[in-house]
Amino acid sequence: MKIATWNINGVKARIDTVLSWLEQSAPDIACLQEIKSVDENFPREAFEALGYNVETNGQKGFNGVAIFSRLPFDEVNRGLPGDDDDEQARFIEGVFSTSNGVLRVVSLYLPNGNPVDSDKFPYKLGWMDRLDAWARERLALEEPLVLAGDYNVIPMPGDCHDPAVWEGDALYRPESRGAFRRLANAGFTDALRAVTDAPETYTFWDYQAGAWQKNNGIRIDHLMLSPEAANRLESVDVEKHVRGWEKPSDHVPVVAQMAF
Repeated sequence: MKIATWNINGVKARIDTVLSWLEQSAPDIACLQEIKSVDENFPREAFEALGYNVETNGQKGFNGVAIFSRLPFDEVNRGLPGDDDDEQARFIEGVFSTSNGVLRVVSLYLPNGNPVDSDKFPYKLGWMDRLDAWARERLALEEPLVLAGDYNVIPMPGDCHDPAVWEGDALYRPESRGAFRRLANAGFTDALRAVTDAPETYTFWDYQAGAWQKNNGIRIDHLMLSPEAANRLESVDVEKHVRGWEKPSDHVPVVAQMAF
């Protein structure tokens, strides 16, 4: 089974690109972020025509997450628990039945957090605290769980082209990286780093300053796996070539092959 995550940076602007990718890569489950569409306007029919069941947690103009699955959804949960006042659409969980039992998959889009001297940084850290609490509760179920998404966190110095450039940025601040490490300490495995420690393995290149052409990238899109999911991990591929397509997102898909 192929499980993918990709921040598409707007379904309206990128629908043809996403359709082409789905046809070529053919993931069984695709977790998308920044769909930038309310649920009722999301062009689900185009994706359903490719054989996907589609569930979204959308928001007008920004944010928004989705899960496409060739498996039917047994259950869908929208919104990260812990703050009833948080109206930002950044979290959706799908539950599926497989021949090997239950599979839980989350598409998440963590807050950017910049500028750090605004209320956006405390919101980011608070969101990560809520994610950690929720994820630890899910771990108690002892089921395969994949937390897939744009974390807006650069975990280690080797996950960016030049750490000095990112000093002080919310994506690289010690508080953000520490919150990401707490997931690992709870028992989650960073899928990509479980299979490779290769340098310059990036998932995002800014549109500005020739970042793509210079390979000035960062790794902020991650698949974090519960122990039961990590035991089924076979391989991980960063589909870097998609960044070179016409009208690309500034992110690329990260795809895990898993034994389900």
